[in-house]
Amino acid sequence: MATKTAAESGAPEPGGRAAQTGARARDDGVPLSRGNAERREAGRAARTLSRRRAHAEWDAVGDRADVVDILERQAESRVPSLVPVRHGRMLASPFAFYRGGAAVMAADLAASPDSGVMTQLCGDAHLANFGLFKTPERALIFDLNDFDETARGPFEWDVKRLAASFEIATRYRGFGDDDRRAAVLAAVRAYRRTMRRLAKGRVLDSWYGRLDEGDVRTLLQKASGGRGNRRPAREAESTFASAHEHDSVRAFSKLVHEVDGRLRFISAPPLIVPIEELPPEEGGFGPDGADDRVAIPELLRRYHSTLASASHPLREFTYHHLARKVVGVGSVGTRAWVVLLQGTGSGDPLLLQAKQAERSVLESGPEPPLYENNGERVVRGQRLMQAASDIFLGWQRVVRDDGSERDYYIRQLSDGKASVDMERARPAGALIYARLCGETLARAHARAGDRLEISAYLGARDVFDEAVADFAARYADQNDADFEAVRQAAASGRITASG
Repeated sequence: MATKTAAESGAPEPGGRAAQTGARARDDGVPLSRGNAERREAGRAARTLSRRRAHAEWDAVGDRADVVDILERQAESRVPSLVPVRHGRMLASPFAFYRGGAAVMAADLAASPDSGVMTQLCGDAHLANFGLFKTPERALIFDLNDFDETARGPFEWDVKRLAASFEIATRYRGFGDDDRRAAVLAAVRAYRRTMRRLAKGRVLDSWYGRLDEGDVRTLLQKASGGRGNRRPAREAESTFASAHEHDSVRAFSKLVHEVDGRLRFISAPPLIVPIEELPPEEGGFGPDGADDRVAIPELLRRYHSTLASASHPLREFTYHHLARKVVGVGSVGTRAWVVLLQGTGSGDPLLLQAKQAERSVLESGPEPPLYENNGERVVRGQRLMQAASDIFLGWQRVVRDDGSERDYYIRQLSDGKASVDMERARPAGALIYARLCGETLARAHARAGDRLEISAYLGARDVFDEAVADFAARYADQNDADFEAVRQAAASGRITASG
């Protein structure tokens, strides 16, 4: 996809424009010799080249890619039988469409002027990609939890993705104009204020900071003033309880049964399909035609070398079974496997998820990506942006008999994970959740980029906040139009969508 320069759009050329998409990943970061004053000055200078108020703008360019074409191109590398499932899930609502349409928005952002202020991006920082999970120390924290599209890019791409998600989700919930605007502004304002606070603090505060269960409870108490609307606090307690209960043992009880004395995944096609039930053309996690009882343990041994610790509990587990599992909305059709392992006995299961990683939608230009293995790209980005990461997070590449390669990243399937249900959100809860997401994204960007430069660009006033809120409203209109275009494509038979 061709990238429109700032000169072509009538806007000033921002610094660092030579690194528009894939080339951005080749930024070497901040040298030790660059002083604090220089870093702040770089952020202020970027304002003169890319005005903060200009972030309010959104106009679909005349040569904008057809949204159905984008989905069809993505379908080319996916499991054909699952592509209709993906389309069906995306057409459940405008917000579901937005969740699955990271490639659409990435193309739009890449064709628009940007700040040139770089960081590691989540790449798909919508509100449903935040949630609770347990750290290796068994603390429950709130953080980003999806990094399939992570890559380097302008910091505001993530902020705009987050802001638009609140506008779209609250429209779907039927919020009034003021409540929608308040939720979007809460997310962006929390991002800016947190970034400015981190820029003024100690270096290690940015690296050690996190939002744990106690922090969330404190925020809820402050928001309610100790009285008034207690509904958000009650709903949060339910989410905390769900996270504490959500682990491998619970997932094992739902997904696994015993067949002739052997542990096997329960068959529930097309959502869960054991390896022996898959047709040959859809392939397994291992090489073509390979016995999974031989191939998978060997792959896991190689994956072991990518884990953060050489002495790792993985070596105490034995392989039992493999199944393909449909996950998410936008990810449907990419190959995702669940691997059943067992430790010292029947009450000691471990479920791993091996998820296919393709080139990030942010790396759509002709330049080569930073990492040859996209599984490594996901893992490196996740380890950099998260306050704490799963000890089983690693990557692996599978070479097929025809010479084709598939990259995967691997992690635990269930480890204290839980998320907020926006289908039930009310304005008071949406405000609190928006603040949590904005603060969390700022912490991730502060670790992965230059918090002083980003903070200096943002400034102390709400210019950037208001501009991004305007953008979110305009882009939500675009999302509605795109949703309708895809709905019509399904109705006409151009694409197939199933439930």
